[in-house]
Amino acid sequence: MSGNNSNAQQPPKPDPALKRLEKFVGTWNIKGRTLDSKVDNVSARTTFEWLPGGFFLKQSFEADFMGMKIQSLELIGYDPSSDTFPSLVYSNLAGVPIPYRYDVRGKDVTITTDFGGGARMTGKISEDDNTFSGGWRPNPGKEGPGNVAYDFVGTRVR
Repeated sequence: MSGNNSNAQQPPKPDPALKRLEKFVGTWNIKGRTLDSKVDNVSARTTFEWLPGGFFLKQSFEADFMGMKIQSLELIGYDPSSDTFPSLVYSNLAGVPIPYRYDVRGKDVTITTDFGGGARMTGKISEDDNTFSGGWRPNPGKEGPGNVAYDFVGTRVR
């Protein structure tokens, strides 16, 4: 038996495209308001961190959305066939995982879902990567109590 391990199987490496998510890593405070409000009525704190191996980004999210408490855990991966980042959100507001899809191109971010009639978030990350702003919009005709339009600004705190 030889001591040469050159034929040993190498562990897989994360797709380099996952580096586009690196700008989210850290903890963010978020403030925002629904379009019909003159004062902030959305606040949240979210933390993004890589799972060991670097294949999935985890988001831990807590929010007060117009008085409703939301807690969720999201796992974000990479789909090379579409060059996007599919995710599943596990939330205290739904008994099933909620699928989303991130599209990250430079400083522009789009997140979409078909769940609950569908919605789209369009946002932008600042040049220094410490501010993220944008807005969620339900698909036309799909507005409702669980699918509300709002704008937000997130600030990195660490």
